[in-house]
Amino acid sequence: MTPGDRETALRARDYSATETLRDGRTVEIRALRPEDRAGLLAAVGRTSDKSLYRRFFGFKRGFTDQEINFYVNVDFVNHVALVAQLNEDGQSVIVGGSRYIIGQPGQAEVAFAVDDAHQGQGIGTALMRHLVALAHHSGLRELVADVLPGNTAMMKVFGTSGLVTTTRQGPDAIHVVLQLA
Repeated sequence: MTPGDRETALRARDYSATETLRDGRTVEIRALRPEDRAGLLAAVGRTSDKSLYRRFFGFKRGFTDQEINFYVNVDFVNHVALVAQLNEDGQSVIVGGSRYIIGQPGQAEVAFAVDDAHQGQGIGTALMRHLVALAHHSGLRELVADVLPGNTAMMKVFGTSGLVTTTRQGPDAIHVVLQLA
């Protein structure tokens, strides 16, 4: 890890910001921590099969320990993850998350999920904004994603990101490229 990588990882690992949602509530967008494992799994448990299908391109209700470890234990250099956390009935609850994983120099794949009860409040847009800021700071040039054709909410998040966006329709998904430069 180079000194620049360490600086980027420390910045991302300690990341935290507050946003106001459409309904007036505040949400904390922050770095995922290993101790978020139970909260992340609870969020998946509150997410519909349809939403999980849009995220994983298949019916995915359970995860192996290896998959959970992959999603929770990120290095904040090649794999950066943020969560959206709300206060509900006096408890902090993870309601969504986003991540990018660097696949080749200058480019990372992004993914997002928000539990069904909290969709449509601007959480995906807020996660996008903060993930883009971290990606830009780390020197990435573009973010890529494959999106199911019926996932209009995700396409809207990308379309309103303010980034130059190109799309290409594939046989099973829309390939999206977001330019950070």
